[in-house]
Amino acid sequence: MSAPWPLPSLSPLLIPALQDRLVLLINHVVSREAVAMQRLRPWAGRTLVVSLSGWPSLLPALPDLVLRITPAGLFEREQEAAGGDLRVELDAANPARLALGALSGETPSIKVQGDAALAGDLNWLADNLRWDLEDDLAGLVGPLAARQLAQLGRGVAAAVSGLAQRWAPSGAGAA
Repeated sequence: MSAPWPLPSLSPLLIPALQDRLVLLINHVVSREAVAMQRLRPWAGRTLVVSLSGWPSLLPALPDLVLRITPAGLFEREQEAAGGDLRVELDAANPARLALGALSGETPSIKVQGDAALAGDLNWLADNLRWDLEDDLAGLVGPLAARQLAQLGRGVAAAVSGLAQRWAPSGAGAA
């Protein structure tokens, strides 16, 4: 008999580290647009709770991501949610499609509860901010190589997205 999958035992260490990296990425994208930070500054101290609904039971459970808005107009991860000013629930029935959609700028199916004005500003961020991966790669490998890597990445993402949609349970692909 084989040993049990070790990921559940690593989750208490791995998940917070992955969430911290996700917050760094979000802050990187937000910090590249001064207007985005300006829109967040008035909300300093407010919390946002991001949860995943429909997460496959075969995968290890993921805790909510709790973000506090800083006075600088960025985010910091909190350990626990004490209610939160805004709760965002993402449809995660197909995690591969959700991840690829996030990378390509596709807006996932979401439910929002809480402060409507804060939700409006966060919706503006979601509609107007995109990670310019090609620009970030250009700083590392030069513009020509960055363009080629970005084209390759888009092709791979499209192929994987097609597979994820094909394997999705019927009805899960509808937004």
